[in-house]
Amino acid sequence: MTVEEFEEFYARSAARLTGQLYVMLGDLHEAQDVVQEAFVKGWSRRRQLDRDGQPEAWIRTVAWRLAASRWRGRRRTAEAWTQAGPPPHVEGPGPDSVALVEALRELPPKQRRTLTLHYVCDLSVEQIAGETGLSASTVKTHLVRGRAALSHRLQDPRTEEAPDV
Repeated sequence: MTVEEFEEFYARSAARLTGQLYVMLGDLHEAQDVVQEAFVKGWSRRRQLDRDGQPEAWIRTVAWRLAASRWRGRRRTAEAWTQAGPPPHVEGPGPDSVALVEALRELPPKQRRTLTLHYVCDLSVEQIAGETGLSASTVKTHLVRGRAALSHRLQDPRTEEAPDV
């Protein structure tokens, strides 16, 4: 099946398959999701779909299996919640955390990622370099520049306004 044939097949059958799965599942959004995901899987197998001669049946079967897999996952999750109980209550972030996140958002993405990996994830410069593909010297540069930028953004305005004695 060529790209054009697959696109035509999709245009011709997606709505019909979604309707069929909706009737089977009883949930329109779930039907739309699994049909779309089945078409994505079918895209990489479009030559096989053409040989089998029943591409619609293949998509419908894959969509049904995806829905069944989701049900099993939800059931296991529900069972785990029942066995473990609700998670413990966790307080929301304090004003300092909110201020830090806001200040980090103003940094370039690479600096933000580097600072987070170093200070939040507690990774060394070498570990960050390995994970990000940056050189160790670039990681160090991002750390220095990021700390300098944060120091300006996180200054306590009360200390800046203190009168000289």
